[in-house]
Amino acid sequence: MSEGMLVGKVALVTGGSRGMGREMAIAFAREGAAGVAVMAAPGSDETEAEIRAEIDAVVAEIEATGGRALGILGDVGKWADCRRAVEDTIAAFSGLDILVNNAGKSGRYVGTGGKRRIPFFEADTAGYCEVIETNVNGPFLMARAAAPHMIKAGWGRIINVSKNVDAMHRALNSPYGPSKAALEAATLVWAEDLMGTGVTVNSLGPGGSVNTKFGSGQLPGAGMDPSVMVPPVVWLASDASDGVTGCRYIAKHWDAALAPDQAAEGCREPAVFPVPERETPLERAWAKSPLSRRR
Repeated sequence: MSEGMLVGKVALVTGGSRGMGREMAIAFAREGAAGVAVMAAPGSDETEAEIRAEIDAVVAEIEATGGRALGILGDVGKWADCRRAVEDTIAAFSGLDILVNNAGKSGRYVGTGGKRRIPFFEADTAGYCEVIETNVNGPFLMARAAAPHMIKAGWGRIINVSKNVDAMHRALNSPYGPSKAALEAATLVWAEDLMGTGVTVNSLGPGGSVNTKFGSGQLPGAGMDPSVMVPPVVWLASDASDGVTGCRYIAKHWDAALAPDQAAEGCREPAVFPVPERETPLERAWAKSPLSRRR
């Protein structure tokens, strides 16, 4: 992939202090972004100071290579924090072009006695609602805050970080799995809502377990490296993806031997829902890619 695909663009990455979010934020800066805002919030077993230190470390890494970055301590489940994150990003970099909804919480927030995977009827109700607040309401609140600015500018990218289809309806995976199914539906709805504005909405999943602190903790030697997200997210965030909206991509299928447009098409999967009976402008969302590896 050539350098400089995001020259002049401004990005905001939620859950950007570690794992996939960190890799994507650093990649945006490396690709010439005019500014990258890194947003994160502490989990139930973390302090604000710990997350602030992680945010500051990402900002410092970006700045050390000549990029511009902004650290934001904020909870995507809170409307005031989402508005502030967008406003602060625009104030710092004079715009906002790319929003990556990466922040998420897993089943460990709903278990009891250290259990992570439990049936829904044993779930801690407060923890269950907390996952929905972050994974479903959070992307909406961030997109709601960002979209009007993008529409006014006539260009924008909203990228929702998703999950494997099988995980969405697997036993003992509620509410995390269903929350990602909801995000896939939201991706399609928002894409139609934004048709003709120059703002696109797509989803991107890694395609399997990723070696991050998300969920049950750091998993050394297990799962894919978080950098698996970098090539497709840069493509989706760039001018190269103009006109592509409502689509679903799986990062692990990116083939670096192909030209970026072809590699992206190889990552694209059909929408997880049946083709609607009504007419839809999102025909590409349901069309199977001849390069896709999904069976």
